[in-house]
Amino acid sequence: MDINWLQDFTCLARTLNFTRAAEERNITQSAFSRRIKSLENWLGVPLMKRSSYPVQLSEAGQQFLPVAQETIANLTDIRQTLRAEELGHTAFQRFAVLHTISVNYLSRRIAEFENSIPNLRVRIYSDNLSTCCQLLSDGTCDFLLYYRHKDVQPVFEERQFARKDIGTEEMIPVAQTGAVRAHGWDLDSRSRNLIPYLGYDPNSFLGSVVDQTIGGRKLPLSLRYVDALTEAIKRRMLSGSGVAWLPESVVAGELKSGEVMQIGGRDLHATLTLSLFCSLDRLDKTGQQVWNSL
Repeated sequence: MDINWLQDFTCLARTLNFTRAAEERNITQSAFSRRIKSLENWLGVPLMKRSSYPVQLSEAGQQFLPVAQETIANLTDIRQTLRAEELGHTAFQRFAVLHTISVNYLSRRIAEFENSIPNLRVRIYSDNLSTCCQLLSDGTCDFLLYYRHKDVQPVFEERQFARKDIGTEEMIPVAQTGAVRAHGWDLDSRSRNLIPYLGYDPNSFLGSVVDQTIGGRKLPLSLRYVDALTEAIKRRMLSGSGVAWLPESVVAGELKSGEVMQIGGRDLHATLTLSLFCSLDRLDKTGQQVWNSL
């Protein structure tokens, strides 16, 4: 038995797609398929119905999934506990978090906690949404912090975990002020002059939010740049390369200084809810303090 087999299986159970699961696990599809087959051989039963599309869990797979998830979580927990005891330290509080939230929110809040929570030790796993959700589901992390939006479906079983909504913020269309004035960019205009648009990877959460926000509106946009990272899109926007939808906290300083300005009306804003997830029964005393403080 290899713990990687269990992690592969839980990833496949969530995605129901061998190609996507292999990409998330960062191995080739052929190697991924062999590992799933090895797990099935070890158990002596098929875990997936490969004849259907998308693939589905077999009855045995449905029975085995919660066992695999609990096993991964327990092994991860005991490993962290033993390592912390060996070093004479309290265990790390492990966060899976979107890069944008890590940079613009979590790092500041953790700094505030250092004076109120003794011996606080934090490890941040900053990644894309699907990987972050997998880290929590596998028990690799104690907390998951991400944005939610009313028009974008959750990507994991939220009901399995405790949830706390911390707050909201607006995602707004912005552009470098000099470029707006020089080119006369206006999202409400019916002009034939298209505005360069700096977009998110369409498979990303924020990409889905912006797509839902734009909807069927015929905005004067011409897609010029695509990236999965908010900070990279922000840098392009600050150079005057085009308009981008960004969380307001990401550009708060630039909006205040006048370097950046909003364009378009409030109907082009998207409200994001910042939500924290965890398994309360798996938190240690320090983890409980973190949960209560956020």
